[in-house]
Amino acid sequence: MQCELCGASIQGPSKTIHIEGAELCVCARCAKHGTEVQQSRRKGAAQQRSTGVAVPQVRRKPRDVFDLMEGEIVDDYADRIRIAREGKAWSTLDLARAIKEREILVKKIEKGDLIPEDDVRRKLEKALGIRLIDAAEDSTSTGGPGRVTMTVGDVISFKKSRK
Repeated sequence: MQCELCGASIQGPSKTIHIEGAELCVCARCAKHGTEVQQSRRKGAAQQRSTGVAVPQVRRKPRDVFDLMEGEIVDDYADRIRIAREGKAWSTLDLARAIKEREILVKKIEKGDLIPEDDVRRKLEKALGIRLIDAAEDSTSTGGPGRVTMTVGDVISFKKSRK
């Protein structure tokens, strides 16, 4: 087994340490660079060695932020929010109370100094009855009716077929 920190072969028992949010299996010399993980956290590995049967470990799928995105926020979000608020004859304080946020947050968003987080954006959309997200459009819809837009892949296959 090799030390995950220095790469040297581990002589004797390895140590599991915690460095900057990562758990590493290291040699005795490198163990001083992190905090040693307690035995209770390593229980699954110890059970596997003693019984010879693998203990199933639950692994969470890593979240990708881009999977959660619905689209891009419009460029004129600040104006849309201000116009919709004024259309309802609300002050910034009234809007803040309606969405249960602080007034200073509403003012910064209306000035364009702050892009609203998704939860705040949803509250604003619901309270004001507006849309702040540009929904991702299909490539066929951007070309207009009956028009097909070419992609880089189309150009490459087109050039290959010419030869």
